[in-house]
Formats: sequence, structure tokens, C-alpha cells
Amino acid sequence: MTQAVRILIVPGWRDSGPGHWQTLWAERYAHTVRVQQDDWLKPAREAWVGRIRQTILAQVDENGQPLPVVVVAHSLGCIAVNQLPEDVETRIRGALLVAPADPERRSILSDFAPVPSRKLPYRSIVVASNNDPYCPIRLCGAYARSWGSEFVRVPDAGHINIESGHGEWPLGLALLQSLVASDAGEGGLRRREPLASLPI
Repeated sequence: MTQAVRILIVPGWRDSGPGHWQTLWAERYAHTVRVQQDDWLKPAREAWVGRIRQTILAQVDENGQPLPVVVVAHSLGCIAVNQLPEDVETRIRGALLVAPADPERRSILSDFAPVPSRKLPYRSIVVASNNDPYCPIRLCGAYARSWGSEFVRVPDAGHINIESGHGEWPLGLALLQSLVASDAGEGGLRRREPLASLPI
């Protein structure tokens, strides 16, 4: 079955490098699009949110019809997604929000503060760890409550990145699968075709 959604990878501050689960998923799974920011080191809210919005609006089918997206955000990417305007929120079918950042704890991220406290108009899952050095688990829980998100606590997982030992990250993949396949008739994730099998 043809997948009717795009998987939108939204990295956080300093991007997600080689071996990070976001990078691996973008490489391995079909219909996946990665948001590219102009400045990963000095994030500005207007520029970051604007680029995510542009990327969502660019997702159309072969007839130019808008395609829905499932967002996969990490760290500051979670906060940026939360600040998207209404005109693109209607395109979002669901969001996996992993290890949200706390922009009030780091001055380099302060342009994203305060974090909006509102219910998101789509299904969302917040995943966080009790020993994330960048955001306390209590704050992640508060985010989940205010956003109307399901809350998944992962013990001793750090910032859920390469440094904390997370590569392919099967749990996250299962959570993403639940979002992609949540609508009746929707197919699951499909691996990208090997280059050798693609038409020349």
C-alpha cells in the first residue's frame, strides 16, 4: 500500500549527526523528509519555525495536492514544532516529540521561550528520560500535560541521542509506527528501495 503521509524529521540544536536515530530513520525509511536549518548553532525562533512551515507546505503528491505529515522531532525541534502557525498544523497527523529542550535553561535557546502551553490539535507522544541533562523529567511531564500528549518515560536514557547510546532506537520506531498507522487503512513504515533497484 502506498504510504499517504510524509515523515518529517525535525532535528534540534546542533542537528542530529551520523548514527543518530533521526539520521538512520531518514536514510532507511521511505517518504521521509528532513528539515534543514540555515544555522544549527545559533537558533532563531522565527527562522526555525519558518523553515519547518515551508517544509510541511512543500509536501504534495504528484497532482500537487497537500500531503499530511507525521512529525518526528528531537530536543529544540519539539519546541519549534509547538510554535507552528495554524495554517500548517492542519497538515500534521501526529507528532513524536522526543527529549524536549528547556529553552529557559540555556541562553543560546532563549529565543524559543516561553514555551507555549496549549493543547496540540493532533495526536502527540512526548518521550523523556529521568536523567536527561538538558530538561528535567518533571518539566517534560508538564509539557505533555499542557500539550495534551501521551507521555512515555524511558529510564536512564539521557537525552535519547548518540551520547546516551541511542542509534536505531527500536522503541521510538514502534511509537512512530503507531502514529503512522493510526488512521484506518494507513500502511506502515516502508524501507527505502535499494539504489540498485531504482529505475535509471
